[in-house]
Amino acid sequence: MHLGSELDKSFTAALKTIARRADLKAYVENTPQLKHMLQLAAVRYVTGEARQDGLDAAEKLVAKGYAASIEYIGENTTVASECEAAASELLALIHEVGQNEVLARVSFDLSHIGLLIDTELAFSHLMNLANQAQKSGVELFISMEESTKTDRILSIYKKAILKYPNIGITLQAQLKRTPEDLAALHAATSRIRIVKGAYQEPDDCMIPRSSELNQRYVELVESAIRHGHHVSIATHDEFIIEELLEQKWLSNSNVEFEMLYGIRPDLSSRLKAAGYPIRIYLTYGHEWYLYLCHRIAEYPPNLFQAVIDTVSNEKVESVRAYV
Repeated sequence: MHLGSELDKSFTAALKTIARRADLKAYVENTPQLKHMLQLAAVRYVTGEARQDGLDAAEKLVAKGYAASIEYIGENTTVASECEAAASELLALIHEVGQNEVLARVSFDLSHIGLLIDTELAFSHLMNLANQAQKSGVELFISMEESTKTDRILSIYKKAILKYPNIGITLQAQLKRTPEDLAALHAATSRIRIVKGAYQEPDDCMIPRSSELNQRYVELVESAIRHGHHVSIATHDEFIIEELLEQKWLSNSNVEFEMLYGIRPDLSSRLKAAGYPIRIYLTYGHEWYLYLCHRIAEYPPNLFQAVIDTVSNEKVESVRAYV
């Protein structure tokens, strides 16, 4: 079931705006019954609030033949002590992933560890994380954020990767600048995740959801593979997936699909059964509100499932849906 295209676009824009409203977020967090209801909906997409929740889900998925990405949710942190706490949590996560030998990478936003306070603070935290990750044999991945942060994120990444090649970067197909950003990355050494992009951006710098965006996505994947990058194809769009499979780009050992936990587990299972490498992107943490809003905004019919989950007597455990 799909909403009308114009209503769909308006709903998506409205929900992305709601997600960024600090007053609404605070209201949810301070209203116990509402918070509890929304948490019931978030459980479909977020493994839990504790680190062990993410690790447990990752271990179960790896046992089923998947790889995993684990993110400690958080972004746009503006208090230095909170950035320090986030960096400490990520260090602990990296250590445990390495100790448990879970087939997982660790993902995060630079604005969670200081980007909005000071670029050097974020860089310093990143270098500490990368050092621990290198010792633990763990791959790191930097997520991409709003276009106003893109230059700073890419600058930090390019500086850090000179010392730590175990760091990957995410690029958004919806940004018009992305082909140039991709071309500027070092070939054969970069680990790249390509997403469509979930942020509300100014019209002059982005391509809206359309056949043009789908084609741009495919072109970016092809370009990245041709230049020797390790590529994570992060999409649930079956048109794009079929196009890439038809062109046999997944025969390259440096290419994988990466899909969000709780979103289309049937599609992930089907592709894995066909022999394609699948990585599931898991999240945990207290900052689930924004993440839930984004999952509904990118596919409005998820709102129907969210309403069902808030009144269901059965606990959702998405990991069971993966085979």
